[in-house]
Amino acid sequence: MKLSLQSKLTLQPLTIRKDKKHYIVEEVTSGEFYEMPQVCIDAIEQINRGGSLEQIEIDLKQTYPEETIDMVDFAEQLLELQLIKEVDGVTVEVEKNRSSDSGFTWIPSIVGRFFFNRFSNKWYVVLLAINVLFFIVNPQLFPSYKDIFLFETVMPSLLTWMGVSLVLVLIHELGHILAVRSYDLPAKLGVGHRLFFVVFETDLTPAWKLAPKQRNILYFGGLCFDQLMLFIALSLQLFFDVSHGLIAGILGLIVLDIFIRTIYQCCFYMKTDLYYVFENCTGCYNVMENGRKLLSRWVPWIKSPTATETFAGEEKTVKLYSIFYVTGILLTCSLFIFYFIPQTIYAYSKILPGFLQPVNDPVFWDAVVFVGQSVLILGLLLYSWMKNRVENAV
Repeated sequence: MKLSLQSKLTLQPLTIRKDKKHYIVEEVTSGEFYEMPQVCIDAIEQINRGGSLEQIEIDLKQTYPEETIDMVDFAEQLLELQLIKEVDGVTVEVEKNRSSDSGFTWIPSIVGRFFFNRFSNKWYVVLLAINVLFFIVNPQLFPSYKDIFLFETVMPSLLTWMGVSLVLVLIHELGHILAVRSYDLPAKLGVGHRLFFVVFETDLTPAWKLAPKQRNILYFGGLCFDQLMLFIALSLQLFFDVSHGLIAGILGLIVLDIFIRTIYQCCFYMKTDLYYVFENCTGCYNVMENGRKLLSRWVPWIKSPTATETFAGEEKTVKLYSIFYVTGILLTCSLFIFYFIPQTIYAYSKILPGFLQPVNDPVFWDAVVFVGQSVLILGLLLYSWMKNRVENAV
């Protein structure tokens, strides 16, 4: 559809909210959100008053003499985002679907507010402090890479760890869901995969309907439930006589799993919950892309995003994020050095002698299944890397 300075637009229903630095624009029909500066909001308001693009451009150039104003270009961006309903009375075809508002609404908001309110939110902070104190006073509680091996054979240990980890991930996501419901908003739980591992992720898009301070509650929801589970596991180990070996092993496995996932939350080169908290507190909502763009000047293997924009005053925040980005990579390397690599070496030291056992011995088949799984995972990783290289080369 051709646009000109004489064009007049009719926009889709929009809701505009002031944020920390700029404005959050919600497209009501689809439930999508966009960050825009003041000049864009003024342009939208004049469009809604029925002004032509030419007249709006003249007015904005007088109001913002320092800005480069091009209303045709801005209108084309709105058209690309499918925010325009009509151009000169002609309806614009859109492909967006109305957002679903039914996600977990069967959970009463009062249940969410029971777990997330002014009083309970402070208690989650207290639990974090107590958990740290537990580790300081009782260093023996600190997780070891061997905590994953509950049985003499490796595969039952790995299957138990996967089961425990799945339950803990669901509890983590339940924290997000209840935090969303505490504001009487819908919550969606998505199911995806990384290689062949199932991944659950709560869609926190409704958080944009809230003030920045309220959004942090939604981002912290999963970590709050993690700290609650960690507190329970550590307390049982400290204050109760857990004589059964399997129960004690599962408690240690819970501590190990939550500890590792908490470290991962600090890896800001991924969009973790803590990354979104950082983004929300600073008001820089494209800080990862701009941080990667900054780091790509010195680190060649960090690919620079092609379409990024740094608003005025965000340079210091981007530099700070770049430090967190590198720190996250170092934390990941530390996990490999102190946990993942020792676990792999230890597993193979227990597995390989199994090939010397008779075929009818369960230890032999434990070794076969474990090595077969390792080969499959390695093959999938190589396939994934090769596929990415081919796609990037095209």
